[in-house]
Amino acid sequence: MTKLSVNINKIATLRNSRGGDLPNVVQFAKDAQRFGAEGITIHPRPDERHIRYQDAHDLKPVVFTEYNIEGNPVTSFLDLVLKVKPTQVTLVPDAEDAITSNAGWDTLKHKSFLTDVIKEFQRNGIRTSIFVDPVLKQIEGAKATGTDRIELYTEAFAHQYGLGNKAAIKPYTDSAELANTLGLGVNAGHDLSLDNIQFFKENIPNLLEVSIGHALIAESLYLGIENVIQMYLHKLK
Repeated sequence: MTKLSVNINKIATLRNSRGGDLPNVVQFAKDAQRFGAEGITIHPRPDERHIRYQDAHDLKPVVFTEYNIEGNPVTSFLDLVLKVKPTQVTLVPDAEDAITSNAGWDTLKHKSFLTDVIKEFQRNGIRTSIFVDPVLKQIEGAKATGTDRIELYTEAFAHQYGLGNKAAIKPYTDSAELANTLGLGVNAGHDLSLDNIQFFKENIPNLLEVSIGHALIAESLYLGIENVIQMYLHKLK
């Protein structure tokens, strides 16, 4: 079974655009879970341009499914995660000025750094995942850090699939197969949508979790959040 984790960053972006508390991210997380979401994902950035660090604390008491916090493990992020203690932390190598995540880790170059960070999180009972491109040597490098899981960065697949190139799934299938062999759990995220999620799921062995935000929220503007969550769950199962 593949779990659906709803990334609520866009809800925070909408809230921040008016400076108030509408929509309320805590209430939205409650509702998303009530509608069937099996996890809530947030990705706070140092400038707090969408999810704020306080949101991470406010969400902890209400997320009764999987709570996943993504981000670049700078000092402030490390401190936040160790205080909140989510179910999972996903390490993403964001530049501070990046609009959105745009690359996976070089797990070979940053092996020592990632290993130290992962050990600290695991000592505190937090499952770890590394955001990676579908490159076999990077999957092997992730294994060497001691991480529990990887999250496959799926933007390239989504783009090519939209052009009709279904063969773009192959490096993701190969990466997942290698990860399974190495004993790594496999998550995925970035630009997955109602259009491509079923094909992706069908071709990725033992896909544990997908984290979907931008597309899911955009689709909900037309179809409604409860309906869209149910549509994703149907395609994933």
